[in-house]
Amino acid sequence: MSAESMQTSDVIGLTKVAPFSRRGFMTATAAVTAGYTLAAGPVRADVIKTDTDGLTAGEAKIKVADGEMPGYFARPNGVSNPPVVLVAMEIFGLHEYVRDVTRRLAKLGAFAVAPDYYFRKGDLTKITDIPQLLPLVNSKPDAELLSDLDSTVAWAKSQGGDTGRLGIIGFCRGGRTVWEYSAHSGALKAGVAFYGPPVDPPNPLWPKSPTQLAPEMKAPVLGLYGEADTGIPMAQVEALKAALAEAKKPAEFKIYPGAPHGFHADYRSSYRKEAADDAWSQMQGWLKKYKVLG
Repeated sequence: MSAESMQTSDVIGLTKVAPFSRRGFMTATAAVTAGYTLAAGPVRADVIKTDTDGLTAGEAKIKVADGEMPGYFARPNGVSNPPVVLVAMEIFGLHEYVRDVTRRLAKLGAFAVAPDYYFRKGDLTKITDIPQLLPLVNSKPDAELLSDLDSTVAWAKSQGGDTGRLGIIGFCRGGRTVWEYSAHSGALKAGVAFYGPPVDPPNPLWPKSPTQLAPEMKAPVLGLYGEADTGIPMAQVEALKAALAEAKKPAEFKIYPGAPHGFHADYRSSYRKEAADDAWSQMQGWLKKYKVLG
């Protein structure tokens, strides 16, 4: 794979991990021990760690069309029928950052579930190289992805979650998933896409990009983007915004000046605390506005 074709928005700003610690970064061994994945680049030493106090959290086994999909869930203790929020991960598998975000949502009162919808390709967290990873995640058909998410919703309902208050949030490729799922699910109340690419590279398994799906949106989406994202030109974000407005679909966008792609990913060097904190707060406001969160 050429360097050019690797420059998808999912991997912008990543570098090969050095096997030694640089100031402010974990060693590769420590990163893997902590549950991160080497393909995601160097891991910051001061990552956010959310405990499970007041929560029940753990591994999920979700029945899907062709077997059992692993996942990770977290939910508040002593709350019957909590709202359900799906967490759509980046391309690096179900690693510690995704799990931590799931716990953060549970602390806000949600039954949060992060399905490992790439499981048919193996455990992506074990892959160290981007060139090895991209063909695997790019071979995931949208039809299967949407079906996996529907199965996750059904699982959460079977576990006592209130799927009448259903939300989804996602990051990078998972941000794209938010747009796609919002055009698919009539049950969804709201979505929040953190820097999800509005336009796809050509891929027969992905029939329509988020921008092409604008007229089909069934749930309001908040798009959170970094103005300095070198993988997602602001012109694409503006075009998506215009397409949604033309289709009279409720959506809002917030652009963070100077913020790169992955600004919320507190384990990566792309992290920008101010933008990340504000985006998290915007996400909560959006999910409250549409009655997902109380």
